[in-house]
Amino acid sequence: MASPGQPVFTDIRPLLQRLWPDPAKQKVTAKEIADALALIFTNQLSPVQTGSLLTALHFTGWDRRADVLAEASAAMRAHAASIDTTALESAILKRRRPEGKYNGGLCDIVGTGGDSHNTFNISTTSSILGSSLLLLAKHGNRASTSKSGSADLLMNMTPLPAQLNRITPSTIADVYSATNYAFLFAPVFHPGMKHVASVRKELGWRTIFNLLGPLSNPLASSIEARMLGVARSDLGPVFAEALRLAGARKGLVVCGAEQLDEISCAGPTHCWQLVQHASGNVDVENFTLEPADFGLSAHPLDTVSPGKEPAENAEILRRLLQNELPRDDPILEFVLLNTAALLVVSGICEADTSAMGPGDDGKVIRERGPGGGRWKEGVRRARWTVESGTAWREWNAFAEVTNGLPA
Repeated sequence: MASPGQPVFTDIRPLLQRLWPDPAKQKVTAKEIADALALIFTNQLSPVQTGSLLTALHFTGWDRRADVLAEASAAMRAHAASIDTTALESAILKRRRPEGKYNGGLCDIVGTGGDSHNTFNISTTSSILGSSLLLLAKHGNRASTSKSGSADLLMNMTPLPAQLNRITPSTIADVYSATNYAFLFAPVFHPGMKHVASVRKELGWRTIFNLLGPLSNPLASSIEARMLGVARSDLGPVFAEALRLAGARKGLVVCGAEQLDEISCAGPTHCWQLVQHASGNVDVENFTLEPADFGLSAHPLDTVSPGKEPAENAEILRRLLQNELPRDDPILEFVLLNTAALLVVSGICEADTSAMGPGDDGKVIRERGPGGGRWKEGVRRARWTVESGTAWREWNAFAEVTNGLPA
């Protein structure tokens, strides 16, 4: 019997015994696994059984199954901090700007990490550029496998760092009242993850939670389109199918041929795109992209892998947003590639007219490339966000509103 104040653990030994060595033979279901993982978020699973569960999933490969990832991410989102959806939807509705086949909903761009390339914070930077034309809900955390994670970067920006801890379920609507951009800091929105932190650290290998993060945006029900990078090409079709099973309609999963969780600036990138048909059915189509498909040059990865501390990367981000980098700078073009892809998957590049604002010549590039995407139009729009100063203004609006939120 537990002492007063001590957690009461649920015993999952029957499931653990079926998980090893052959869960398929024992007819283990994805729902059973998700239900067991859900116990972690409410501190109802002992550290020993938590470690056993994560180990069994890792070594059977079941933590890399689409159905398991779909069910487990749904459980993780269900146990996220409760958000005032009425106020949030009201704020989003006021900022919604449909264009082309983009309906004005939230978008996310995120990677699994763990690719060991230590490239610049591409998805985070692309999310800021994207917020010039789209509503962004960037889900992220501090670094786990690199020197500078997405949260580390933004909290080191100058002249005004973002106060990410102040963006909470009760203040997220206030953020969208002031800007198109919001960052959902994982420790704030997924407080239950603290119960597994020490176990993950002691295990010493990547667990299912390294894969669930990109699938567990707390605003998932409001997200219209997402781009997701994976660090291993064998995970590409798995993540695409997990998104499909979760009900996503617009999505692009990418993996650079170097096993990079971004669209590569150095060579080919494997892509898996969700395609919705007139019937409403969603299929996954795969194709390959190269920098030339975007009208850009290739750059070796060592030219975009500064491997710097957060403050140094933040200075690169500031210079990029303030249009201080040369037009052909490798890091800038790397960011443009990935921002362009996010814009394409959102549907905004399907517009046959363009009136983004001052500096937009309105000349839509209608050329289509692999997968039928207007990748060069995506670059045209992405470059405009920097050169017009719009991306920098969106960033400033975000930083300012976070600093005005209750500490």
